[in-house]
This record gives sequence, structure tokens and C-alpha cells, in this order.
Amino acid sequence: MVKLGKLLTAMVTPFDQDLQVNYAAAQDLATRLLDSGSDGLVVAGTTGESPTLTKQEKLQLFRAVVEAVGSKGTVIAGTGSYDTAESIELTKEAEKTGVDGVLLVAPYYNKPPQEGLYRHFKAIAQATSLPAIVYNIPSRTNVNVSVETMVRLAEIPNIVGIKESTGNLAQASELFEKTPSDFLIYSGDDSLTLPLLSVGGVGVISVAAHLVGRKIQAMISAYLHGDVSVAARINAELGPLNRALFINTNPIMVKSACNLLGFRTGGLRLPLVEASPKELEILREVLRDLGLL
Repeated sequence: MVKLGKLLTAMVTPFDQDLQVNYAAAQDLATRLLDSGSDGLVVAGTTGESPTLTKQEKLQLFRAVVEAVGSKGTVIAGTGSYDTAESIELTKEAEKTGVDGVLLVAPYYNKPPQEGLYRHFKAIAQATSLPAIVYNIPSRTNVNVSVETMVRLAEIPNIVGIKESTGNLAQASELFEKTPSDFLIYSGDDSLTLPLLSVGGVGVISVAAHLVGRKIQAMISAYLHGDVSVAARINAELGPLNRALFINTNPIMVKSACNLLGFRTGGLRLPLVEASPKELEILREVLRDLGLL
């Protein structure tokens, strides 16, 4: 089984005052996250504002984070897009930076049929030796990678898992039933991590881990060691935070939270905008209740 970690943080991309990528701050944040419970990082995913990063920014970010992380944790590069050829090119270049794997989002906007999805992911996977995780998030892509398609993809040796963000536990359960025993099913939604573990998940690609990585790691560990009641209590404690981080489009709220706690993450590139005063007050209250602020 490929071991990428149980808790992977979908890392925000820090910007400076001119909204240029702050690579030094990214290295600091990467180290901070690994020191606070994360097993690894997903870099230049949706939470990292991948749609507004250039190819060169992404590659430099991969290099910077790999340099900072060393052997402390895994680094997964977000290299997927709606363009198969572009995704292949970026994946090949990302492999040269020393990352440990790639995250491939389902093609968005062009809305391919299931056969198109299968050929897209297969083509990218065959262009690299890196382990690949498929990212299924219909709320953003307007297409669902079906269980049948994912079962076919799981037969490709280096397609090793899925970031499951459909919110459909029945689909996740069927995936676990029909894919190989070493296939990795990650929750893509912090609020559903514990339920997903119960139907065969291995962990989470988390947004909230920027703030509460140790608690999430403790929840996963408690569940896997059979202490379901402890896991449930931690999950309930984190409920208000998980909800607060998604009262506006991700990563608006988590970047706001990082800045409130003194992390150097900076602003957001358009078309994303800053949180409203009301949203910030909700966030402050939740952070205070958790003893973080």
C-alpha cells in the first residue's frame, strides 16, 4: 500500500501585499502544518487558489514546499485541470520537483461523459510514475466520477486513491466495497471525515487542519483504535469550526482564520474576495471558543 498519510492539509497559498506568491511564507506554513499534526500537504489545490496560479508559480511552489518539508511529510501536487494535455504537461514537470504524488481534479466546465473522465485520468496517470489521487467534487466540477468509472481507474497501478467530496456516503461505501483493499479513500469534507472513516475511509484532505491539525489527528487515531465515543466527541467539538470555514467560498474563511492567528497568508486573488465583517465575527467567536484566539 502507498503511504501518503492519514491527515493531509489542503494548504493555502500565501501571497504578499502585491498578491504575488510568497514562497518563504509558504515554506514557513508547510513546516508549521507538519509540526501541528499533518502527515502531508496538498499544494496548489483548490484551497491553494490553483485556478489563479500560473504554471510557473505552481512549479516554484512545489519546489519550495518540497525543500522545506524534506522527509518530514509528503507533498502532493495539484496538477489536474479541465485540459488533459495541460494536466499531463504539468504533472510531468511536477514530478521533477520531487513531490510524492499528484491530485487530479475531475475536469470542470467542459463536463465530459464517464468515458471521457476515464480516458482523462488514465492518460495523466500513464504519463507519470507518481501515485495519483482522483479528486471528485461535483459541486465545483458539475460532474460526478461514478463508482463504475472509479473501479476501472483503480485498476491502473498508480491511481491509488480518491478525494471523495460528493457528500454521498452510500457512494463512498460502494467504492470501498468494489475497489482493492489498498485503495485510499480520503474525505474531502472535514465535517464528513468521521462518517467516511466508518465506511472504509483512511483519512482526510483537510482545510480545518490549518488550525486544529492535532485534534483531527486525535479523532482519526481514536476511531482507528476503536474508541468511537472519543472520536465522536472530538468531531462534535470541531463542528462549529467546520461550518464556519465554509460560510463563504473556500479558501476565503480559512485564509481569514490563518491571518487572524498571525500566519503570513495574505489576501486572495480575484475573483475571490475578503470575508465580510459579519463572517469575520462569526469566525472570531468560533476561534475564541476553541481557545485559538
